[in-house]
Amino acid sequence: MSVKLGVPSKGRLMEKTFEWFGARGVALGRAGSDREYAGFVDGIDNVELVLLSAGEIPRELAAGRIHLGVTGTDLVREKLGRWDHRVEELAELGFGHADLVLAVPRVWVDVGALDDLDAVAAAFRAKHGFRLRIATKYHRLVRDFLRENGVADYQLVDSQGATEGTVKNETAEAIADITSSGDTLRANHLKTLEDGLILRSQATLFRARGVDMGTADRQTLKQLIARLGAD
Repeated sequence: MSVKLGVPSKGRLMEKTFEWFGARGVALGRAGSDREYAGFVDGIDNVELVLLSAGEIPRELAAGRIHLGVTGTDLVREKLGRWDHRVEELAELGFGHADLVLAVPRVWVDVGALDDLDAVAAAFRAKHGFRLRIATKYHRLVRDFLRENGVADYQLVDSQGATEGTVKNETAEAIADITSSGDTLRANHLKTLEDGLILRSQATLFRARGVDMGTADRQTLKQLIARLGAD
């Protein structure tokens, strides 16, 4: 057996994760070509690198198939019900920053906050006979946020692509999506509600809870976490 560490398999998230571990004396890297999902770990024995998409890592952690994983806070909280019972947050890595926000058309000059959205949603349903549509791929997070803030007359529309374009394409009236700079929202004539921040997300190191491990693997995991300064 070995301790399995899951990290994003490509792009800036992978590169920044490699840098973060390397700065702490644990070298990670790809083995073979960019098309091969194989990797290596130098600096500590008995640790296996598992290259996955960032979206797969929460599920693999929850299933206990990997022991540690680097992925976005947003993905863990969206994909895992009662996430804090299934994984433990060990360290925020300081990159991959993005905010999950609720945004509406800029021409809605009277809608600046959630209370305004609630009033507009009720009026929209009365006028059109169906609920105001909010396009998102973060159903769990958005539903919980709106319930906590008393917004009721809406329906979530699944969007796995260019969410910001759904309002222009008239498949939704509002959106909830990840943004880092806000530029894409502005380009699509959208504005964030002043109290519409749902979650601040960043790349984070998580540990799977309740995984059955042998003594040697437990010791390796403890040693790795200490090396990373995440204990």
